[in-house]
Amino acid sequence: MKRLLYIILLLATSMVGFAQERTVQNRPYTDLRPFHFGVMVGTHLQDLEIVNTGPQMVDLDDGNGPVQKVISVDQDRWDAGFTVGVLGELRLNTTFQLRIAPTMYFGTRHLTFRNLTDLNTKGQPIERTQDLKTVYISCAFNLIAAAPRFNNHRPYLMLGINPMANLSGKSDDYLKLKGGDAYLEVGLGCDFYLPFFKLRPELKFMYGLSNSLDANHAKELRDKNMQMYANFAKEAHSKMIALTFYFE
Repeated sequence: MKRLLYIILLLATSMVGFAQERTVQNRPYTDLRPFHFGVMVGTHLQDLEIVNTGPQMVDLDDGNGPVQKVISVDQDRWDAGFTVGVLGELRLNTTFQLRIAPTMYFGTRHLTFRNLTDLNTKGQPIERTQDLKTVYISCAFNLIAAAPRFNNHRPYLMLGINPMANLSGKSDDYLKLKGGDAYLEVGLGCDFYLPFFKLRPELKFMYGLSNSLDANHAKELRDKNMQMYANFAKEAHSKMIALTFYFE
């Protein structure tokens, strides 16, 4: 989280430049183009907010009658992923632009299952882990509201919707995500006009709008022990924090 605070502080500092003296503008007519293309690379953090079912009656492999178990499921760390894509941007007027950005997100979510009923020899909950690898292909639609350009920078805010298709997921995982989701995106950034191109660092927050957990996956597991752990997740909502660099 400290790194994220540093990034936010850096972006905020870069936008405070209105007290500067005016200088010669690089690429003064670049924002007057009705449509232009670009490329993007970046990093992101994926989070999964999981709703647990609470106590459940479970049938064991040994044939004994159902017993009550309590198992919690949670993502216990954030691992950085990689983002790459292209963009096309339409100029609506001097303030607003519409951006379309086909993108691929490569990442991992580390999940921990804690059996609070069955304890190990140290008296601690028995744990199982899963690295939930994800490959998303998306096409974001963003509305950008930019401040007037001053010298060689121009801060902006953005809001958009980002439908995604999940291309990953294995049949022997404890949990599996659905093949599609849609994210609400909110972010801020700043255009930096360099002599040969425009650089745009952007920080955005992405919130999944639907339950992304594949509820039918647990029923397909042949291992009853795995099925027991999988059944204790009721819902899962995806979130991301993305730092992206656009080159236009």
